[in-house]
Amino acid sequence: MRRRGRLGPWYRFAIALLKPFCLVLWRREASGLQHLPKDGGGLILAANHISPLDPITLSDCVLYDLDLAPRFLAKSSLFEGRGFVATVLRGAGQIPVHRQTADAARALDAAVASLARGETVVIYPEGTVTRDPDKWPMVARTGVARLALLSGAPVLPLAQWGAHEILDSYGRPGFHPFPRRTIRFRLGAPVGLSDLAEQPLTAEVLREGTERVMDALTAELEVLRGAKAPARRYDSRGIVTAEGDGRRTA
Repeated sequence: MRRRGRLGPWYRFAIALLKPFCLVLWRREASGLQHLPKDGGGLILAANHISPLDPITLSDCVLYDLDLAPRFLAKSSLFEGRGFVATVLRGAGQIPVHRQTADAARALDAAVASLARGETVVIYPEGTVTRDPDKWPMVARTGVARLALLSGAPVLPLAQWGAHEILDSYGRPGFHPFPRRTIRFRLGAPVGLSDLAEQPLTAEVLREGTERVMDALTAELEVLRGAKAPARRYDSRGIVTAEGDGRRTA
């Protein structure tokens, strides 16, 4: 398999800086790699978000197990100025999202362009580390469906489990570097969205597409964890998206 996307000097610098840290703190186990498309082209990886460490652990998996160069979405303000973080983000080809743009579709212009170049875009549909007490995926924002339908790129769920044991948040903060942990990843089959592609991007279409992605992602996480997710997803905004067992959503 050929790694997609040009790395460039800043991307290689970030790898050299972080790889020793990765080797010390965790080992990886990845499954489901047979679902990775073999025909090239842009690809969206939709991942659950369980730890502030996720961008590093997930990059480790995508680079060395999937043999792809991940491009992450980040708020546009992080790319501004001449500081170290902004310089590395720009140099490594990461993707700014202009959240204050009036047109929601225009906010994803850079991500759509990245996919058109055949690159791999990683998105956390929840938009933040999950606040679910048991770390199951929350109700997601609709950006993942919007990006998929605007670009035509396939969306594959990439479930992960274990990073929270090293660095946790939301009520259970703390950095626990030892003993060395195993972080497991599971890639799922492309999510079926073709029937939505010809429809107008209404709120209903975007929500339906997003729910399909989150259902697929949750199913892969269930396999990793060997447990069943709650019937309805947690949402701190109080939105209920499925019938459930009375699980608290606010």
